[in-house]
Amino acid sequence: MRLLTYCIPGDDTPRPGALLAGDRVADLTALASAAGVRLPPDLLGLVAGGEPVLAAVRELLAGATAEDSPVRPLAEVSLRAPLRPGKIVGVGLNYVEHVAESHRTLDTERELPDRPVLFSKPSTAVTGPGQPVLHNAELTKQLDWECELAVVIGAPAFRVAEADALRHVFGYSIVNDISARDQRRSGQWFFSKGQDSYAPFGPVVVTADEIPDPQRLDLSLRVNGELRQDSNTRHMLFGIARLIADISSGVTLEPGDVIATGSPSGVGAGMVPPQFLRPGDLVEATIEGIGTLANPVVDAR
Repeated sequence: MRLLTYCIPGDDTPRPGALLAGDRVADLTALASAAGVRLPPDLLGLVAGGEPVLAAVRELLAGATAEDSPVRPLAEVSLRAPLRPGKIVGVGLNYVEHVAESHRTLDTERELPDRPVLFSKPSTAVTGPGQPVLHNAELTKQLDWECELAVVIGAPAFRVAEADALRHVFGYSIVNDISARDQRRSGQWFFSKGQDSYAPFGPVVVTADEIPDPQRLDLSLRVNGELRQDSNTRHMLFGIARLIADISSGVTLEPGDVIATGSPSGVGAGMVPPQFLRPGDLVEATIEGIGTLANPVVDAR
């Protein structure tokens, strides 16, 4: 299933939905009401509800048709971030070529890390598809992009073995790990990566059963149509199962938490000369099997 959150014209109330064939969106709340079924009111609740709730959603969608009133064309709705995570765990330096370019341009270590490099982004950084990335020239002259596979946790995970880790995954999405390169403070990344709008997220969450091997996905990023990043998740230093095991060794992962699994090479800071986002730009992150997350950059002064 491809689950999402959206609004309809004239009503800014977020609604949980599912993307059907033919780019049509089904209103899960309305379908459930018509069938006399109770569902959580938002996508975070669906994630936390686990397999019983997913089974109910599958049954509702199996009977949905294009003629149903709760089904409308995707072009007629506005997508929002699928959910607001309790926490976002970022992973740095998780692709070999990105380690090299970061050492060359961002003064990070030359050697490959022997354990995942972790940082956090606050949930207030989340913004949705089509929503603006805020460029405040008073805070940064070096606003950068990073296309990353997002792992959405579905079941609580604490001290999880690597062999069992993927059982705790609800699904996958896209995060664009926006970074103000000139706002790192004594090596700390929180303000550099945690400002409002610095975590575009979406456009959908694809349930794990539809992505049998998340370590074989092409991912790319374009700025104003020009290709800047082009790689595959098989090039991660630490795969998803290893990341979940490492993080959960000391931090409980809860339903709806998101792991942003790291960026391949091709960031703006690594270009010669460096290139960064400016107001008026359009940045588009694409991952195979999930879709494209597009966001305009706007002047926020």
